[in-house]
Amino acid sequence: MYDQLEAFIIRYEELGELLSDPSVISDIKRLMELSKEEAGLREKVATYRHYKQVEADIADTEEMLSENLDDEMATMAKEELSSLKKEKADLEEKIKLLLLPEDPNDGKNIIMEIRGAAGGDEAALFAGSLFSMYSKYAESQGWKVEVMDANITGIGGYKEIILMITGSGVYSKLKYESGAHRVQRVPETESQGRVHTSTATVVVMPEAEEVEIDMADKDIRIDIYHASGAGGQHVNKTASAVRLTHLPTGIVVAMQDERSQIKNREKAMKILRARVYDKISSDAQSEYDATRKSAVGTGDRSERIRTYNFPQNRVTDHRIGLTLQKLDIILNGKMDEIFDALIMSDQTQQLELLNNGGI
Repeated sequence: MYDQLEAFIIRYEELGELLSDPSVISDIKRLMELSKEEAGLREKVATYRHYKQVEADIADTEEMLSENLDDEMATMAKEELSSLKKEKADLEEKIKLLLLPEDPNDGKNIIMEIRGAAGGDEAALFAGSLFSMYSKYAESQGWKVEVMDANITGIGGYKEIILMITGSGVYSKLKYESGAHRVQRVPETESQGRVHTSTATVVVMPEAEEVEIDMADKDIRIDIYHASGAGGQHVNKTASAVRLTHLPTGIVVAMQDERSQIKNREKAMKILRARVYDKISSDAQSEYDATRKSAVGTGDRSERIRTYNFPQNRVTDHRIGLTLQKLDIILNGKMDEIFDALIMSDQTQQLELLNNGGI
């Protein structure tokens, strides 16, 4: 571990010199790559340097205690030594966390798909509630939300809504949201006040760049057709709707939200690329069961991950046994308490695997 940290310091110092090199400064692409690498090492290097300083302070204090000190000075030195040893232990735990394998997708934007599942109109309304919750959370983080496609029900819910959320570290927080979300509440259409249970599903996929996934033109079938919509809305006289089929996987994406065929094709390609990338990644990860279990909520998407109970103003995340009596606050986009607990649980499981030689 410490050899790795020493290597980080050497590389960090190299990067500092490279980033002041005029030839690097004039190459925007290389400058951005090196700046990103430098930023990724910064906290590791700073923490390890702090750790080394604490180790040196401990050695100095122990040497001081070996000398003939008066009682008052000896007491002060012992208290200082105790404090330094605690600080060293805390830094060791922090370093272990910093050295956990990084998810290569954590810095990416995402494509999120929310669908009403069991429960008819109430499930579609709940899908709308989830969309609102995630949108408010994204706004609080300074992220941008773009609705790429939506199938709206007659009473205002969503059979399906597809979003693209862009910003810093979007996937690192929202990757835990894939799964089945259950709601328990009295539907607006319920005349007798009975509580109903409905579900909506959420899928979170990292945005995939063209360089990350090879999708040859011959592997994609493109169908162009006329858009349709209730009451003639969004119906075009020209064929603008696009359906893309990735032949090797059978994944299909249809898009008719825009009046422009070009824009529909661009949106459909983004979604298709994300779905294919997600499938390939999931298939590869399935070979590593222990690793998949350590990543909270990125496994089986049929898994019921969370319940939202309106009568009791309660949210329960079933993966980590977390229950919060603040449903109203969470639905308003204040989700950090849930995400912090999920990240901590994920890191704890990874540390256990690391200590047992599983990573």
